[in-house]
Amino acid sequence: MNIPCILIPALVGLICGILGYLLGKMGSSKTDDSLALSLQADLDACKANTKSLNAKISSLEADLAAKATVINTSHSFAANTAPLFLFDAGVAATAFGKKIKENDLKIVEGIGPKIEALCNAAGITTWKDLSESSTEKLQAILDAGGENYAIHNPSTWAKQALLAYEGKWQELKDWQAGLLGGKE
Repeated sequence: MNIPCILIPALVGLICGILGYLLGKMGSSKTDDSLALSLQADLDACKANTKSLNAKISSLEADLAAKATVINTSHSFAANTAPLFLFDAGVAATAFGKKIKENDLKIVEGIGPKIEALCNAAGITTWKDLSESSTEKLQAILDAGGENYAIHNPSTWAKQALLAYEGKWQELKDWQAGLLGGKE
């Protein structure tokens, strides 16, 4: 058997394998570096885009909050009233012929003990709170209470509460005389 015939091809194969490995290693390091740079550039672009979108979201949320404030105040009967009225139980009792407790929501035509409890649970505990509530908000409270409450119409409640808050008892009583279950 001729040893050089076997040894030479084995050595040539081994040398070619080593050279191929080294050339591949050198070529892939350039690709890895350029890939890393490309990925870093993409990441930086995504971060900048995210920052821009977050700023836009904050701006839109501020606009929405401003519009919601305008809508809520435009539906409020108490928006242009004086900040404080003193409750006079004697005058209220004279007008209604019965004792009236301050901030008793049941004085409003259409509100009974159960609806008063729903309003209180929603944060409406005073005549002023009720007078500043929109009809839509009140209807949402009633709808959330179930079908027994959803049939009520709160369209006059805010104005009635405003009259009670301002101490206009005779005007409230006269107006309520023409209401049927709180409806005009």
